[in-house]
Amino acid sequence: MAKVEVVSAEIAKAEVVSVEIPMTFKKRGGRKVIVLPDGTHGNPLPMATIDNTMIKAVARAFRWQRLLENGTYGCLDEIAKAEKIGPSFVSRVIRLALLAPDIVEAILAGRQPAHLTLRDLMQPFPVEWARQRERFGVEVRR
Repeated sequence: MAKVEVVSAEIAKAEVVSVEIPMTFKKRGGRKVIVLPDGTHGNPLPMATIDNTMIKAVARAFRWQRLLENGTYGCLDEIAKAEKIGPSFVSRVIRLALLAPDIVEAILAGRQPAHLTLRDLMQPFPVEWARQRERFGVEVRR
């Protein structure tokens, strides 16, 4: 919870007004944003919150999946060697290619829930799309 102290120039040093605002700060795409207790962003403008790191990870997953499918690479270890990164990281990122299409669309449009981070996506998740939506708190758009 953030605590804001307001001191007025008209009020003597003896008086300090403290205001407690229930909010947290989270990193989203390398930027800090205010997240309110109900999970919404503290930004009053209806602005998309595009998380570039999340988008980059999803794009990598689909690219690596395509490279496996077209035979450019035979396994995840070959991708890891070519990209000069660890095979464990490759295996965690490539799972993102299994995300439900509406979750991918939400991430690309910046409509993912405020609480959803790349760290959440890198953890094992269900393959079934309905359970993914439950897990990540994404509502189906109709």
